[in-house]
Amino acid sequence: MSSGFEWDSWLGTVAAIAISIVSAAAALVLLALISALVSRRLAWVRDFARRDRNAMIATTVVVALWIACSVTEPAAQTWWPAASRLFLIATIITGSWLLAASVSFGFERLIAREETVLVGPEARRRRTQLLVIHRLVLVTIGVLALGTVLFTFPEMRAVGTSLLASAGIVSIIAGLAAQSILGNLIAGVQVAFTDAIRVGDVVVVEGEWGRIGEINLSYVVVYIWDERRLVVPCSYFTTTPIETWTRRSDKILGTVFMDLDWRVPMDALRAEFRRIVEASSAWDGRSSSALVTDAQGGFVTVRFVMSSKDSDDQWALRCEVREKIMAWLQREHPEALPRTRVDLGSGTTAE
Repeated sequence: MSSGFEWDSWLGTVAAIAISIVSAAAALVLLALISALVSRRLAWVRDFARRDRNAMIATTVVVALWIACSVTEPAAQTWWPAASRLFLIATIITGSWLLAASVSFGFERLIAREETVLVGPEARRRRTQLLVIHRLVLVTIGVLALGTVLFTFPEMRAVGTSLLASAGIVSIIAGLAAQSILGNLIAGVQVAFTDAIRVGDVVVVEGEWGRIGEINLSYVVVYIWDERRLVVPCSYFTTTPIETWTRRSDKILGTVFMDLDWRVPMDALRAEFRRIVEASSAWDGRSSSALVTDAQGGFVTVRFVMSSKDSDDQWALRCEVREKIMAWLQREHPEALPRTRVDLGSGTTAE
């Protein structure tokens, strides 16, 4: 008779679980219908529902199963406290997942909106700050979730109390051991909010030219022009001078130096240089000049200065000017090409 009673109780558990899952599915379908209706006016609601779908399903299923089991036969079993704790942990984890997904969606929307409103250095500054805040929030959610999970165990509470009671020496040792880690974390926040560098800035770091590709809490990734990646601790940017080409504006001046013979026709050279830059789409029209900046060792140094709207155009323009001036000199004025003269001691000079 008792076995029949137990069988009936477990049938009730199965029925309760089935009802809970069906109810959870109905709630999810209802939310999907509501989001579909709202998204007709607010397009971002559809994207939000798509982003949070998996986390929402996981959280809803876990909570539904927990409720179904807590009001039926499993709640009367000796193993239920352990199972209930597992349900609690699963709820904390899935809920943190749902919260993190929602926060990530919000920050991505905010970054996308800022990029449509702002341009240039201001846009990079805001994007960098939002990325760092985003990562800080996600790390905070993860730490709080882990701490909450650990403190569901009474043993961990006792250990935590004991550690707090004797934390004097331990905190000093931990502080010394974690000095570099914490220094990098603080430097990461400092880099983001002091506007020293921003995602997308053109910089020269350790002799390498590239763009700031990622700013994390402890390190920065520089995208080198030849597709290499330079990973640098955040503390580097707070203690070491760096060269940045886009601090206030993307506009930049570039130079090309050429050592030429003294017979170079400067007027004709200036006219040809002007023709080259005016015909180039990489020149922004702000500035251009060709001047002799040095004369020694049998050569004159001609400096060509030209402006562009950003560093990419500047690189292309410098290469174009260098190549076309060289070709023009070879074709029109070969006497202007650099050469070495030797005095033979008899009043004659050989080239």
